[in-house]
Amino acid sequence: MTDQRTAAVTGATGFLGSALCERLLEEGWEVRGLSRPTSDRPDLEGIDWYVGDLFDDETLRELVDGADTVFHLAGIGLWSAGPETVHRVNVDGTERVLEACRAGDVGRLVFTSTSGTRRQSGDDEFADETDVAEPIGAYQESKAEAERLVDEYASAGGDAVTVHPTSIFGPGDEEFTAQLLAMGLEPTMPAYLPGGLSIVGVSDVVDGLLLADERGTSGEHYILGGENLTFDQAVSRIAHATDGSPARIPVPAMAIHAAGPVAEAASAVADVRVFPFDRQMAKLATQRMFYTSRKAERELGYEYQPIEAHLPETMAWYREDVQ
Repeated sequence: MTDQRTAAVTGATGFLGSALCERLLEEGWEVRGLSRPTSDRPDLEGIDWYVGDLFDDETLRELVDGADTVFHLAGIGLWSAGPETVHRVNVDGTERVLEACRAGDVGRLVFTSTSGTRRQSGDDEFADETDVAEPIGAYQESKAEAERLVDEYASAGGDAVTVHPTSIFGPGDEEFTAQLLAMGLEPTMPAYLPGGLSIVGVSDVVDGLLLADERGTSGEHYILGGENLTFDQAVSRIAHATDGSPARIPVPAMAIHAAGPVAEAASAVADVRVFPFDRQMAKLATQRMFYTSRKAERELGYEYQPIEAHLPETMAWYREDVQ
């Protein structure tokens, strides 16, 4: 007999997924990770790899059967694929995971969506879980539809919780984190973006995922956010903490708005998604997308740290692997 718990993790080779797997192993879980044959797998001793994808039904059933918790993190964005593929992976892939859970002996499902399906309404300064927004773009549309599938699974008797991380910052993220650090460190990056974001450390999101498993209520949604900062504030604080050279010129919002129609036109001419945004998304990018995690704090005991707490480890990774 053993008290060891078993976790099945889709998206285990990604930025957040690999951080989650590392924590699970540290805490004594048996970890099963789903990996496509072509994916680079993190060098973590102890993971039992299941090689396949969300549409390999036999592998998926074997992955989740007998798991105490299924952490479904696998997904894809518009930087990596066109709208049809985004829908197939994020929506149809989630349905395949749910089908495997229905067919197997599975405990709780913790689904990772995005904060983008929630947005401030009226005069609210911060969005919360009740601020369900009209999706903008194929990625948000796919995540909103996947959320509905998970909600239906919970309503029909399945045990499922949905979390909504905001903008995740930490080592291993070559997209948002690397770009933000460059704006705070590099003299060759003189301009910062308008607007602002809720910036949360990857280790805090991992905490939130584990808390959602342990304490979340089935069928509920929880925003896992961090500090609400304008890009100017974030860049200045990174520079101050690292003796960097902060970007000092804001990119005009009008310039970003103008890029939206250009992206739409280029995509129409090429008959593919050349740029991962349109005029609606370009307008959204200049706004302050601020969130509150009060519900997760109250119901889960969730906490987050300031951006400076995540800089030592993130800077070590950036200096070694990015610069």
